[in-house]
Amino acid sequence: MNRIDLHIFWHFTEVNSLSLQSISAPLTRPPHDPHFTPMVRLLFFLLGLFLINWPVHAWAAQVQVAVAANFAAPMKLIAQAFERDTGHKAVLSFGATGQFYAQIKNAAPFEALLAADDRTPAQLESDRLTVTGSRFTYARGRLVLWSRRPDGVDPQGQVLKTGAFARLAMANPKLSPYGGAAAQTLSALGLSEAWAGKIVEGANVAQAFQFVASGNAELGFVALSQVTQDGKLTLGSAWRVPTSMHQPLIQSAVLLKPSLGNPAATALWAYLKGKQAQDIIRSFGYDL
Repeated sequence: MNRIDLHIFWHFTEVNSLSLQSISAPLTRPPHDPHFTPMVRLLFFLLGLFLINWPVHAWAAQVQVAVAANFAAPMKLIAQAFERDTGHKAVLSFGATGQFYAQIKNAAPFEALLAADDRTPAQLESDRLTVTGSRFTYARGRLVLWSRRPDGVDPQGQVLKTGAFARLAMANPKLSPYGGAAAQTLSALGLSEAWAGKIVEGANVAQAFQFVASGNAELGFVALSQVTQDGKLTLGSAWRVPTSMHQPLIQSAVLLKPSLGNPAATALWAYLKGKQAQDIIRSFGYDL
């Protein structure tokens, strides 16, 4: 509560138009009202101090956010900064964009969606399940072929053509835009049929990453954000798939109708467009 709110509070006390100055005066000063004893004055004074110092976070709210799996790492950091800076809490759920679409259509209690594509938020708009005018592009993703071994993937991705691997992980193309981009890449290279028997699919790109990280697949198509930070590869080796080989990974966000009237949702939307969040997004290899 700020000082303006406190001033309003004192008006509501209706104690003979007592001002903040009179409250802070020595308690030995004779009260204007015989019923307004020094003890009562002290209680009001202490209450005033309490309200002045009551944190803004005491009135914080929370927002339920569905987040595409590729954006898990940056969104966790953004949520931490968001709560620290605003007091509001973003409760995050991670998964495949296609799965979230089905859940939202079936009245899942999400208030916001950060998708891995632009098509799904646009479809939700057509379904009249969103807050008008809330959709915007928050990131542009990159697909990489990754191995946890330092020599597993060459800089040109030639390992894909040699077939020197037993398993190739990727997300389900029907549920994940990153899985769709992986399938398009294999098609562009003319390898879809050749390696069909080697492909293992995860429900989302996070699961595809886990297949490779655990050693269950030697190679995998994953999001650049999963294996890099601050422009550096965090583990293993990778080939950045040229964007000409697949449709652009334009990632859009949209507020859903259950968010109406929720100050945490409004605050999060403003925060995602601010410098703090955008610096985090860039640090994971996304373009804006």
